Amino acid sequence: MLNSARLLVLLEIARRGTIVAAAQSLHLSPSAVSHQLARLEQELGVALVERQPQSLRLTPAGVRLAEHAQAIADLMAVAQDDLRAHSEGTAGVLRLGFFASAGLDLLPRALTAFSARHPQVELELIMGQPHELLPDLEAGRLDAAVVFEHPLDPWIRQAGRQGVAEVELYFDEPQLVIVPLRHRLGRRSLVRLAELDGESWIGTHGGSTGEPVLERACAAEGFRPRVRCRSDHYQVTINLARAGMGVALIPALGLADSAGVHVCRLDHPQLHRRIGVATRATNRNPAVRAFLTELRAAAGEVRSLLELQWS
Repeated sequence: MLNSARLLVLLEIARRGTIVAAAQSLHLSPSAVSHQLARLEQELGVALVERQPQSLRLTPAGVRLAEHAQAIADLMAVAQDDLRAHSEGTAGVLRLGFFASAGLDLLPRALTAFSARHPQVELELIMGQPHELLPDLEAGRLDAAVVFEHPLDPWIRQAGRQGVAEVELYFDEPQLVIVPLRHRLGRRSLVRLAELDGESWIGTHGGSTGEPVLERACAAEGFRPRVRCRSDHYQVTINLARAGMGVALIPALGLADSAGVHVCRLDHPQLHRRIGVATRATNRNPAVRAFLTELRAAAGEVRSLLELQWS
């Protein structure tokens, strides 16, 4: 196999015209350059230079090999620049997971700023529930995942004990009650969950445990909700509430269109979501750090907006 260092020695000889000039350019002694050239000729079994008393010139084989050496040098320079960009986080691939309602405001805010500063980083976005995204994060198929946790359905401490996923929490997102405009609670701004006993509900599907948070919260209040329909698509839920099909719990990030319904704050210490990001401690992708910087800033903005609107 050809030695790349010796090929670069030949290339410098072709550029400079003499052993001495090539040695000066390479910061080597003339004898070291001569030795490398002799070894290259020995390995190939062909003369690469024609030596004369005061100069040398490349043989046809030497000219041809110098052309190959130039192509190799160009490719090495491209590889070096590419890897430098990867090491600085200005290029490469960033694979992100996120839950659906994070894609309405929080994640777009972060990605707008991130892409403006890192336009050469390719983004791969996967949507799913936290319990669906965590295995991909732990297996290395995701670099980070925007996640949530319910106080009534905790999983973060368990993930931390496994020593793979690390979760950084940013803010608490309130759960809101959605009722039709002509509902008996339609003029209220704050309600208690127990006041909704006997209502028809538009519920969600269960999380990692399979038991929806609504059922857990209602059980603690002493009643079982009558669920007419289940959907994890919050706009579908809002539309059904608008049509008078029932009441619903909607996280604040999922409230994109509230026309035709009434939104109440909920007086309950455990009905909210903790929003954050899960990462892998062993991940060496430098683009992750840059993304987390933008996500923290976006989370601060969203937290301020939620506090202003629902405090």
